Amino acid sequence: MSAVLNEQMTMLPDIREEFWNAVQLKDRTFDGRFVFAVSSTRIYCRPSCPSRRPKRENVSFFALPAAAESAGFRACLRCHPDDVRTTDPQIEMVQQVCRLVETSDGEPLTLEALSVQVGVSSFHLQRTFKSIMGMSPSEYAETGRVDKFKQSVQAGEKITDAIYDAGFGSSSRLYELASSQLGMTPATYGKRGLGAVIRYAIADSPLGRLLVAATDKGVCSVRLGDSDDALTKELRQEFSAAEIHLDESRLRPALTAVVDHLNDKTPRIDLPLDIRATAFQRQVWEQLQKIPAGDTYSYTQVAKGIGQEKAIRAVARACASNPVALVIPCHRVIREDKSLGGYRWGLDRKKKLLEREARRAVNEDISHTLKHQ
Repeated sequence: MSAVLNEQMTMLPDIREEFWNAVQLKDRTFDGRFVFAVSSTRIYCRPSCPSRRPKRENVSFFALPAAAESAGFRACLRCHPDDVRTTDPQIEMVQQVCRLVETSDGEPLTLEALSVQVGVSSFHLQRTFKSIMGMSPSEYAETGRVDKFKQSVQAGEKITDAIYDAGFGSSSRLYELASSQLGMTPATYGKRGLGAVIRYAIADSPLGRLLVAATDKGVCSVRLGDSDDALTKELRQEFSAAEIHLDESRLRPALTAVVDHLNDKTPRIDLPLDIRATAFQRQVWEQLQKIPAGDTYSYTQVAKGIGQEKAIRAVARACASNPVALVIPCHRVIREDKSLGGYRWGLDRKKKLLEREARRAVNEDISHTLKHQ
């Protein structure tokens, strides 16, 4: 594993979205947590770099400048990302643990061994690492092994060789992780997802163009955007191993359900879903579905709602990774200071959604009051 947060390797979708939002906003609070690299220029920068923002498809993320440099990128001469130092000792400790995992050459490192090397208790290490990274050190290491397996398979290596070269003692552990991290069995992944079928359709909506995609089991993606081509490209990138077909007739009921909701014809969207999630993401998404239309919760409130009040960053990442806009209402989560925070489909859409829902809630209250007078 050559980098902590290289999105082509270990980085999870929810972390990518949070970091991309930080890059777009030039958020200085993220300086020291990661750097972003631009493939078209071969330069890496700190999140707050004043340079013009690159295209999303050209950006990857690294936790450490050294990792970006080892991947062939050079430091930006405007923002000097190689000089950035975090002042947060907890982040420094987590970065140290990440380096130890990266340089272990596939050899398993126990939590106890890591805690000795960084000089803290196992309990403190586990809790701090998970609060910042959204996963435990062992989960982080497993994610790296899975991504090494992916790289080997994509390079043409045999499935069995790739499993053992990635550091798995047997194929059984990789198969256990297949559903959550590969999205399919290792053998199917080796065939680039041959046999997986996703159908999609696009329609106009009050928030721009709306894409809904589904497998035979249920809806797997709901996206908002300005361009049909961009929406389709994003879908194919996210599900690059699947067969993807335009199928307007089959997806019309699902499209209608979402559009009707946006037009205030239905109070909620009831659709069968086929989405993969970690246990933590599922907790967060279930909590989001409990937020009444017209209300907003802070990330802290959501974290408290699932009994993990310190996992605020992880909650934000889970919101950012929501694959089905509107069906899971992540737009109802805002920052503690009442500012909107981030939104995968654009802050303007988030603002319009919240305003629309607030008006609807007020009208319903007025109607209910008049009815009972």
